[in-house]
Amino acid sequence: MAPPHQQSQRSPSPSQPSGKSEVSDLKSQLRQLAGSRALGADDAKRDLFKKVISNMTIGIDVSALFGEMVMCSATSDIVLKKMCYLYVGIYAKVNPDLALLTINFLQRDCKDEDPMIRGLALRSLCSLRVANLVEYLVGPLGSGLKDNNSYVRTVAVIGVLKLYHISASTCIDADFPATLKHLLLNDPDTQVVTNCLSALQEIWTLESTTSEEAARERETLLSKPVVYYLLNRIKEFNEWAQCLVLELVTKYIPSDNSEIFDIMNLLEDRLQHANGAVVLATTKIFLHLTLSMADVHQQVYERIKAPLLTQVSSGSPEQSYAILSHLHLLVMRAPYIFASDYKHFYCQYNEPSYVKKLKLEMLTAVANESNTYEIVTELCEYAANVDIPIARESIRAVGKIALQQYDVNAIVDRLLQFLEMEKDYVTSETLVLVKDLLRKYPQWSQDCIAVVGNISSKNVQEPKAKAALIWMLGEYSQDMQDAPYVLESLVENWDEEHSAEVRLHLLTAVMKCFFKRPPETQKALGAALAAGIADFHQDVHDRALFYYRLLKCKVSVAESVVNPPKQAVSVFADTQSNEIKDRIFDEFNTLSVVYQKPSYMFTDKEHRGTFEFSDELGNLSISAEPRDAVVPAQIVEANDKDLLLSTTEKDEGREPGINGSAYSAPSYDGSSAPSATSQPLADLSFLSTSAPGQAPSSSLEIDDLFGLDFSVGTAATPSPPSLNLNPKAALDPGTFQQKWRQLPISISEESSISAQGVALLTSPQTLLRHMQSHSIHCIASGGQSPNLKFFFFAQKAEEASSYLVECIINTSSAKSQVKIKADDQSSSQAFATLFLSALSKFGLP
Repeated sequence: MAPPHQQSQRSPSPSQPSGKSEVSDLKSQLRQLAGSRALGADDAKRDLFKKVISNMTIGIDVSALFGEMVMCSATSDIVLKKMCYLYVGIYAKVNPDLALLTINFLQRDCKDEDPMIRGLALRSLCSLRVANLVEYLVGPLGSGLKDNNSYVRTVAVIGVLKLYHISASTCIDADFPATLKHLLLNDPDTQVVTNCLSALQEIWTLESTTSEEAARERETLLSKPVVYYLLNRIKEFNEWAQCLVLELVTKYIPSDNSEIFDIMNLLEDRLQHANGAVVLATTKIFLHLTLSMADVHQQVYERIKAPLLTQVSSGSPEQSYAILSHLHLLVMRAPYIFASDYKHFYCQYNEPSYVKKLKLEMLTAVANESNTYEIVTELCEYAANVDIPIARESIRAVGKIALQQYDVNAIVDRLLQFLEMEKDYVTSETLVLVKDLLRKYPQWSQDCIAVVGNISSKNVQEPKAKAALIWMLGEYSQDMQDAPYVLESLVENWDEEHSAEVRLHLLTAVMKCFFKRPPETQKALGAALAAGIADFHQDVHDRALFYYRLLKCKVSVAESVVNPPKQAVSVFADTQSNEIKDRIFDEFNTLSVVYQKPSYMFTDKEHRGTFEFSDELGNLSISAEPRDAVVPAQIVEANDKDLLLSTTEKDEGREPGINGSAYSAPSYDGSSAPSATSQPLADLSFLSTSAPGQAPSSSLEIDDLFGLDFSVGTAATPSPPSLNLNPKAALDPGTFQQKWRQLPISISEESSISAQGVALLTSPQTLLRHMQSHSIHCIASGGQSPNLKFFFFAQKAEEASSYLVECIINTSSAKSQVKIKADDQSSSQAFATLFLSALSKFGLP
């Protein structure tokens, strides 16, 4: 054991600091070494600086050492300089008064002979970010931008951007943006050029909101000389710089097709780059430049296919997923081009599940008559995968392929084989797919029902699968011998079924079965109606009461409503609209593709892209509108009111007999199994509420129930009145988005735009002002030439009825695609005429 006096002299470990006592010791030791030029002094300073940085890192306040650290910075040792600058940068932000002490030595170091020290000092000086010290930055930055060393110039360019964020006026008054523009076009170092481009884009973008001159300067970055200059030097840039230049080129508008081909030929070799970001950025340029040339656009798909597939097979799983996400988008847009490359989308055993899931979606998309057998065979192998989510996805993929093919013989056999695997999740997924398959191919009902009939409902637990099984029991009850009894057992266990979806399907299935096999199903139907009317879930209660009243009216009417002749379903609804897909394509090479949703769905307002729904774009009215003038969203709360019952009838329908009707709603005691004897439903198949030879009074009751009135005779349809729009209409972006999702498309038309109008679209604000003069307001705009997208809205002058418009203008063809949605469908044609008339007059005298 060491003697006590030796222990007291031992320096404490940086990982176990002793707080204030150690800071005091460090302060005294730094003061002793300040200004010392003795041999080994720099080594001693290094050890002390390491201790200071270590204490600072673990949260000990070492700001008391600020003066001593600054004094010890007078050295040529670059390691000491770096540690000192790190310390100064941390504490100068917290305590601006201390930052003043650093100005002299940092300015002195900015003139050091060593370019590395000059650059580090300039970077630290600009990183102080203290507003009252900006006057000390202008001189060193001006010298740094003219420095002979490229590293110092690189740091100085970023320093200008930091100065702009601290004090924009100081940066502009010093004319630094003009200096950066000069360096952009003349500096021999590519990193300096790249930093200039990045800084100028940010500065001029922010300045353009208040300065027209800055807006013009920003446009000069997209001029042909600048773009061609950067493209000719692109091979000299590093990967990050190439991506920055390529993103700039994406916004450039070529003057003609020959210029498009020149750019593509110049960037051809970038598709062979080893870096995936460069390949994707180049791909985006190729795709967007050729949007208006269909044949060339298809050739671009063929050209970019090989580089992207190569990128997928190389690199980390995360990189592969990013590339696959973009390939997935392209595959969905042009599946036939990738059909021969389906083997690239086979899953590897060691791939993460998120990569496998994406590949399964792509296999589904590229399947066609020539490769379906191989793809389905591969997918069937995945059904036995130990990864259950992937096994489920593979079964769904087989089902989707079956729904999009004409020859499904082999696929149906494979699906039915899944039911024999005796795995719960396989059976559940397969039942859901068999249901959809029968809706599209009813001719396969005999084969499917023969297998499904052997499945016990007790072995199916997942709600969607049980609902699918119940649907088949009701739809094909005439072919399934035990269907009424299986449904009856399910009704008896009504209270044990927690899924409203299953209970809704059970009500409908029992009704269908009753119309096909009445004697065997009558008891189950009475029990199901009684249980449904007493159900706590509003939808279940309403459907049961609706069915009961249909039967009360007339059984033949009820059958025509519940079990009408059906046609095969030709197309199933897509979960994602074409508008959303086009929006994601417009945001190619961004996170929107990876997330498979437009940027406005996952970003804050201040970070949204060009298609944002913002208040700034939304209210373009000349006169200020009060906030309460904004049209509120018309939201109907769930369970707000019973659409089947009036307020006074709601409680009467729950208790039989109090309204004096001979056909009261059946009662249900939740504590016991439902009983058909609780209400005389034995004569359901012979119900009638009208005497012979008398007009059925129930029709009038139904008219009253749904608010219909057929008493007025048929008259000539009056001509629609002229449409007057509200010139001061207002609509908040949230309501616009909600209405746009909910309303169907009323009118979709194509129209032409005058050549003068196309020329004016270099400044989209002119179009917005023109449409506003016709009482049509813009709530959002974006895109880049040749494809510009606008969202307009208008409102009737006499009532709060809105019209929503999506207008996509192609400046190359001078055509516009217009989609109109309306609250009032009857007047949508009149509004369309008005809108297209206003649009056709744009640019005309």
